[in-house]
Amino acid sequence: MSLLLNIAVDGIAYGMILFMISVGLSVTMGLMRVINLAHGAFALVGGAVAHTLILRWGLGYYVAVPLAIAVTIGSAFLSERLLFRRIYRLGELQQVLSTIGITFMVIAAVNKLLGSSLLSIPLPASLQHSLDLGFRVLPAHRLVVILAGIAVTIGLVLTLDRSRFGTRLRASVDNRNIASSLGINTDRIYAATFCLGAGLAALGGILGSELLPVDAYYPLRYMVLFLIVVSVGGMGSITGSFAAALALGVLETASRYLIPDAGTIVFFALVMALLAFRPAGLLGKA
Repeated sequence: MSLLLNIAVDGIAYGMILFMISVGLSVTMGLMRVINLAHGAFALVGGAVAHTLILRWGLGYYVAVPLAIAVTIGSAFLSERLLFRRIYRLGELQQVLSTIGITFMVIAAVNKLLGSSLLSIPLPASLQHSLDLGFRVLPAHRLVVILAGIAVTIGLVLTLDRSRFGTRLRASVDNRNIASSLGINTDRIYAATFCLGAGLAALGGILGSELLPVDAYYPLRYMVLFLIVVSVGGMGSITGSFAAALALGVLETASRYLIPDAGTIVFFALVMALLAFRPAGLLGKA
């Protein structure tokens, strides 16, 4: 029982990190219908900026993290205006090649400025203490990660499914010309959605640095994992991405606990079996 509870706690924390980073990609691919393989680069930018602000500039964690997310959103806004608005009009293969190219550019820039070693993000004293749950000692940071994931889920559901902004986003995607003729500023809607996804990626990259270490090659190392969350959950589905991230987090954690030598093989085999029976994902539309 103790082992199962340990797997559940670690798997949920891991799944929350996957969700916060991947949900922006799910929105981009499912709602905006853009294949953005550079999404993980925004998590790298957030982690790299937080690392620089804390270790090189001496700022506190609670000041550096919001600033790092703001810098990431600002860079996402500029890249959306200068690059991605042109990528929106390209075909799927051209979108893949373009965004992969952007990923390599970000990797090269971080590698040049900060090197290829791990970019640690030291936790403050308030997040370094542990909580005794009886069956195990839980680091306070893991609890913060879980609570942040729940808060992000609720906020996204309210923003994209229950608000005027979400309605305008779906209208802009379904028929951009008609949406514009009705007075909807589709360029602003696209930019806001893109920046929202980038900001969440930065938040996940920073909070998840203990579980998914940040380095210059972060976007490539975890790209497949983020795409798996989107595919299993169903593109554009917030609740699907949430369920998929939790399930995959627990599954991968369990495989590493129980069968460490073959954990990765079992993980990908189960993912392939699921997608064979549910090609559109758990909550995606066929």
